[in-house]
Amino acid sequence: MPQVLQAKGEANSVSDQQNQLKEEFERLLEETLQQKYEQGDIVKGDVVRVERDGVLVDVGAKSEGFVPQKEVSNVPVDKLDDVVKVGDRLEFYILKEENENGQLTLSLKRVAQARGWVLLEDHKKNDETIKAKISNVVKGGVVVDVYGLRGFVPASQLRVKGTTPEELIGMEIPMKILETDIKRNKLILSQRLAIQEEKAAQREKILGTLQSGQIVSGEVVRIADFGAFIDLGGLDGLLPISEISWERVSHPSDVLKVGQVITTKVLKVDQEKGHISLSLKQMQPDPWQEIEDKFQEGQTVSGTVRKIQSFGAFVQIYPGVDALLPTVEMSDQTNIRPEEVVQVGQEVKAVIKKFAPKEHKISLSLKGTDVSDLLNNEVASV
Repeated sequence: MPQVLQAKGEANSVSDQQNQLKEEFERLLEETLQQKYEQGDIVKGDVVRVERDGVLVDVGAKSEGFVPQKEVSNVPVDKLDDVVKVGDRLEFYILKEENENGQLTLSLKRVAQARGWVLLEDHKKNDETIKAKISNVVKGGVVVDVYGLRGFVPASQLRVKGTTPEELIGMEIPMKILETDIKRNKLILSQRLAIQEEKAAQREKILGTLQSGQIVSGEVVRIADFGAFIDLGGLDGLLPISEISWERVSHPSDVLKVGQVITTKVLKVDQEKGHISLSLKQMQPDPWQEIEDKFQEGQTVSGTVRKIQSFGAFVQIYPGVDALLPTVEMSDQTNIRPEEVVQVGQEVKAVIKKFAPKEHKISLSLKGTDVSDLLNNEVASV
């Protein structure tokens, strides 16, 4: 008998628990049915079906909510199931409250946009660089997609090198945020500022690694009368005209062309000013070292007059080696001008009066040569 009573008591206990669970379920169901969904609210829901014209979502309302196709994504898509899939649990923005059928009109892209604005404000506040995909070319610039939002990049803020804006469509490029206005749905960005910051970082990195004597390669980006500028990967180094070649160079463009890639040696790095001096000629054998055992004082040599100055002429006696022929060593006559004796391009024979290759100095003399004798005879006949 006691066992029967015990079994009966346990059965009553189970029944009571079931009743409590049923009451709790009914209470929660009633709360759900009474829950108010208002426009502008954010609700969580499960995607239950993806159709051609939109998406059906279970948010716990009387009936399934509906996301129109245009409210799924800010970016045009071919298939909605490329963006959402059945079973996805997502957050949705309530566009319209329940209609007569109890259905809510929802938006997925509005949630992404709201989050996007928050992220963009943070990036702008922290002056961070973001990536944006170029989607279209319009008058005055390009349209970009970022965080489910559309932004505008003015043409003045684009840096298109070797291509056109149309060729950039579909590419993700670095951007800086210039202006955000949520109320006006306005987003203005700049590629130019992002590139400037990137180059500044590259300059700092390059300056920190470069040392005198280091061998570097770069592209010739600009040529001036005094030399050429070489892009070393974000920082330009100066190649002076005097460091282009051991031979005399009239103008850098005679040797170099814009776009040409050359290998140079670093002469000097100024960390504070960010200046780098380069040498191309030091990548070649030093002709002054090569001639140490080829010439000597008193030796007669042949050369070509390369340049004439008031104090004399420079004669190339070996590739990359110019010797000075002073005016006083051109003739025994006085008060003569160098151009009365020699001309640029003229081949002459001269005697080495001083030979100091380590100091890069060689002095010549025409006295006693055919050129000097000819000049003396002409003066004497006059």
